[in-house]
Amino acid sequence: MVDAIVPAQQSTGLKALDSLSANEFAVEVDGERVEGIFSVNNLIAFKLDVKTTNALKIVKDPFKITKMVHRDPLNVVNRWLRETIDAKADIVRPKRTVAIIAIDDGDEVRRWTVSGAWISEITYSDFNSGSSALVEETLTIQWEEMEENWLVG
Repeated sequence: MVDAIVPAQQSTGLKALDSLSANEFAVEVDGERVEGIFSVNNLIAFKLDVKTTNALKIVKDPFKITKMVHRDPLNVVNRWLRETIDAKADIVRPKRTVAIIAIDDGDEVRRWTVSGAWISEITYSDFNSGSSALVEETLTIQWEEMEENWLVG
């Protein structure tokens, strides 16, 4: 089958789909765009823990951001990482506001703003002398609040 673009005014019986591509996204930390993001995983904006009783509880599962390792110590994520590591096991965690932004044809179409975000785990991909792959850094992010905004439509 050959894919073809059909002008909207042409009546073909086909209906255009309004969807997002998973590869068009951006991440911001405290309003600063973060470059080199490979993926955002397990972003759950709303989840209820449903018990057999009448009690409902909102669940705030952590999500993961996987990114390339940046060498710049002033990079917004590197500053957050250093503060997190320096805090050790202190109950008071360095918190940020993180935004995950869905983009469609260069336009921001949906934004998840996560407040009170803090890092609970930092892992790295394998170092391997036989590989030319970039080292990946994966941050597990806990959070307090998440707001979802639709920006078009």
